[in-house]
Amino acid sequence: MKLVANTEFSDPSFSFELTNRLADTCSPDAARVEANGGQFRGRTGVIKTPHGDIKTPAFTPVGTKATVKAVLPEAMKELGAQALLSNAYHLYLQPGPGVLDAAGGLGAFMNWDGPTFTDSGGFQVMSLGSGFKKVIDMGTVAEATGADGRPLGDDDVAAGKERMAHVDDDGVNFKSHINGDIHRFTPEVSMQVQHQIGADVMFAFDELTTLYNSRAYQKEALERTRLWALRCIAEHQRLTTERVGKPYQALFGVIQGAQYEDLRRKACQDLGDMPFDGFGIGGALEKENLGTIVRWCAEELPENKPRHLLGISEPDDIFVGIENGVDTFDCVSPTRVARNAAVYTPDGRFNINNARYKTDFTPIFEGCDCYTCKHYTKAYIHHLFKADERLSATLASIHNERFIVKMVDDARIAIDNGTYFEYRDEFLGRYYAKKQAQLKAQEEAAAAKAAKEAERIAAAQARWEANMKAKAEAEARRAAARAAEETSAAEEPEQQ
Repeated sequence: MKLVANTEFSDPSFSFELTNRLADTCSPDAARVEANGGQFRGRTGVIKTPHGDIKTPAFTPVGTKATVKAVLPEAMKELGAQALLSNAYHLYLQPGPGVLDAAGGLGAFMNWDGPTFTDSGGFQVMSLGSGFKKVIDMGTVAEATGADGRPLGDDDVAAGKERMAHVDDDGVNFKSHINGDIHRFTPEVSMQVQHQIGADVMFAFDELTTLYNSRAYQKEALERTRLWALRCIAEHQRLTTERVGKPYQALFGVIQGAQYEDLRRKACQDLGDMPFDGFGIGGALEKENLGTIVRWCAEELPENKPRHLLGISEPDDIFVGIENGVDTFDCVSPTRVARNAAVYTPDGRFNINNARYKTDFTPIFEGCDCYTCKHYTKAYIHHLFKADERLSATLASIHNERFIVKMVDDARIAIDNGTYFEYRDEFLGRYYAKKQAQLKAQEEAAAAKAAKEAERIAAAQARWEANMKAKAEAEARRAAARAAEETSAAEEPEQQ
């Protein structure tokens, strides 16, 4: 049964149509719902943009600087990517938004005729400011301390880093990582930059916090982001009216609130009442709480608007996001790990530059339909990495992007045909089998070591107790002997 949602969007050229709900097609039992922590909010649908449709859920590869690193845009189309995401911060610094505007927009500039996204630049501005990098999205930093041993606070920066961004209520001053020049982003500037870049979907400027930040600062940043969202909408509407003849650009609000349920729900309620075309779920996300946080948001946000999860690409995290209500994802991980010789397979990730693959003349994995696996062997790709040839990154990146894109495409098909949970369980069970086996082996080895240590301690204790008993018995014998001698000595005069 096809369900058509309300399409109250700012422009008729952008909309979202709901196709199926996971809870309807797959009918999860009570045990699954309980294990998930709440009802599954996953769904399939179609995002309609001026440059084409996106069937959801979908993985959106990242082309940070108007290019997916080491891969031709044409190759991204061939491997099944439906949309690409670029970064407003990087394109603002180089080549400059005016260049992209003159070229006809991001898609025309990079020879990509499909839908495009740009993030607001807030992530890069914040990460430059603190230098904490990966703890922003998925790290667990409970009780974390700085280089001096003190608990980390709202104003800390990573060891060896300098604070390159300074936030105030109006915007952010930041230093260019390219030449050190000082720039300023405000909500209005972010909108102006993104309108010139010309992506189909852009995100409102927000203040990204980390798991290091206190709850008090999370609340302060949340309110700042709410006020910035209103300013983004006003400037977006002004520019849309002013730039007559340009394709409509959808504006997504960004949901912050870290790991706090009340803050996440408040952010969703506040921004959900604003005239956004969709929403990005971002900010500080602990891996173990990812599904719960996404579900809070899905329960509060308008169901007829698309939801994008920012910066997620590990298979288990993607499945958690899908089943709790996310429509699109993005992350640099597939190409980043590919450049370091790591490739994905159904049996997990491995490093293709390991010696064992030097004479392995089979594809990365049999049955993969990507260009790399159809034409090249592990041995050849191994050689490219060892020879430091740039083609190594291209072939590994094509494979990794195809792997993640297809994984999400298959999840979408499985939701529609009612086999999602079977697909998910089989995929993750196989993908993490080696890792689980390694963890089990490590746990068993640790348990065996602990048992052996316990035996050693018990044996030592038993020896100590036996020695103490023997000493006590010997002392008792000596005491008895002394007593006997004393008694005998006392009796000798009477005998005389």
